[in-house]
Amino acid sequence: MVGGTDLGGLLALLSAATFAFNNAFARRGVLTGTVIQAMSISVPLGVPVFLIAALATGALVHVPGFSTQTLALLSAAGLMHFVWGRYCNYRAVKAVGSNLAGPLTECSVLVALTLAVLLLGESLTPIKVMGIVLVLAGPALAIDRPDAKTKAKPPASDSVFRPRYAEGYTFAILSASGYGVSPILVRFALGDTDWRTSIAGGLVSYLAATVAVGAIILASGNLRHVLGVKGSTAKWFGLAGLFVGVSQMLRYMALAIAPVTVVTPIQRLSLLFRLFFSLLMNREHEVFHSRMLAGTLVSLVGAVLLSLSLDMVRDVVPAPDWLAPLFTYRWP
Repeated sequence: MVGGTDLGGLLALLSAATFAFNNAFARRGVLTGTVIQAMSISVPLGVPVFLIAALATGALVHVPGFSTQTLALLSAAGLMHFVWGRYCNYRAVKAVGSNLAGPLTECSVLVALTLAVLLLGESLTPIKVMGIVLVLAGPALAIDRPDAKTKAKPPASDSVFRPRYAEGYTFAILSASGYGVSPILVRFALGDTDWRTSIAGGLVSYLAATVAVGAIILASGNLRHVLGVKGSTAKWFGLAGLFVGVSQMLRYMALAIAPVTVVTPIQRLSLLFRLFFSLLMNREHEVFHSRMLAGTLVSLVGAVLLSLSLDMVRDVVPAPDWLAPLFTYRWP
């Protein structure tokens, strides 16, 4: 039988893949639309995704049972992830593209893991540390480093994508703060619950985020601008909203049954999925590299290590006595 950590790792991996689809679709949308238009479509779409799932699984009955503190934590998680994190992420993607913004958003894993150890009392094992190192090393290995010739080459036409590095990198780092804090809030709110409760929790988070986005649009006087979005642009933002809604549902389910120290690093594989989907869909609107395969393999090995428990490794891989401390050591 698959354990909670193993199933949580699989759900986190599926969440990473669907989140990467969201980025590819959002990238197409922001070519002709604005970030506020993207937020106005993608955030509210998460509500019907979670609502349908909650109705289909019977998870809706858990919402009335949430305490005031749980509702507040889930709402805060929604604001940090779906409003702050997503807004900054879309700003970064619009400025420098999905591929260049992705590696910097990986700072979120350091935020989440640090807070998980300090606030949630979670521990790191040698195998998890190895997995984290490999998951982080994969994207670092995959980052393209254009040479001076490439940088000096003038663009062939005005249609060539010109990254705005200062804006893009700044908002990529800011998005990492939202993406890093939100899993801690979810874990505080839900603790060790079942996946149905996590779906109900995700619905609460999305409702709070949708209310916040609506209030921001009205307060900023952008309602007419939002309603004026082009049909083709709305299609891309709609697809982004659908896939990110599914991604977040999988993420909440994973966080309900597996530690943050497992779920968060595995979700970082979305960077590598993102590169692949960008190659298929946005070849002319992104900056690409030549080391994708190596980075993908390294990160996948790290994800596998994060999904394995020490007991499972000890049962499968015979180890000499001098390695025994590796199977019992936990930090802190």
